[in-house]
Amino acid sequence: MVFPLALGLLVAFPVLAQRGEERGQNRPRANQGRVPPPPPRRDNPRSQPEPERHDSRRVNSTPHVNKDHWFGHDRPDDKRYHFDRPFEHGRFEHFGPSYRYRIERFDRDHHRLWLPGGFFFEVAAWDWPICTDWCWDCADDFVIYEDSDHVGWYLLYNVHTGVYVHVSYIGT
Repeated sequence: MVFPLALGLLVAFPVLAQRGEERGQNRPRANQGRVPPPPPRRDNPRSQPEPERHDSRRVNSTPHVNKDHWFGHDRPDDKRYHFDRPFEHGRFEHFGPSYRYRIERFDRDHHRLWLPGGFFFEVAAWDWPICTDWCWDCADDFVIYEDSDHVGWYLLYNVHTGVYVHVSYIGT
């Protein structure tokens, strides 16, 4: 009787740690306080990254989300995102706005991060400059999205800055 109960709790714990329940003390600060829906797939492979234009003639070309609109996403046919073997380490299944994560471990030298449950990712080298100043070991929350334009890639979205970067799933 005790063994099945202990086994059930052991299996349930990583799932509970991944649940994306809104926490009042740590509401998203970006995107008008909401976690955005997944980015839409673009049909034109030559679609250019769309910058956000402000009334004051200021242009923000950093990859980010505002008012649920994904700005700055690289072209679907950008050769940097080609994998000879997409999903070589398997598929990460716990993605989307219903899952929020805190980074459990971070390797700044190799640009790798670990989520609860031992899942780890590597930030794309060309996106690394965008997120070097993120507080990886603070209370910032992150959401993983499947990249709808680049097969085999995921997007790591910071719910407090609104900025996202490309990450590849390395496994557990």
